[in-house]
Amino acid sequence: VQLVESGGGLVQPGGSLKLSCAASGFTFSVYDTNWYRQAPGKERELVASISSGGGRTNYADSVKGRFTISRDIAKNTVYLRMNSLKPEDTAVYYCNAKYFTYNYWGQGTQVTVSS
Repeated sequence: VQLVESGGGLVQPGGSLKLSCAASGFTFSVYDTNWYRQAPGKERELVASISSGGGRTNYADSVKGRFTISRDIAKNTVYLRMNSLKPEDTAVYYCNAKYFTYNYWGQGTQVTVSS
């Protein structure tokens, strides 16, 4: 079982990034998938969620209107498009997949928003 994130990096305020999370080793299509983030000294927080069928999405208030979560079942991949990035978006971003008691995490990808 693997979740592998990619796409993080350094970006200026107001810029954009697209994170990807490639899943393998399990039936990705039945899992709800989520993006979390954890900034230094803070607790991990839920940023965005998408249901297994892709019909329902939810966002933290802090990212609504700026971030978009999506998934490509054929590629076993979930994405997080991040626009209008702010310094407070700086964090390690983690991909998560949940199905009943099954709960998998990626290793995280660093996003740094700084001029």
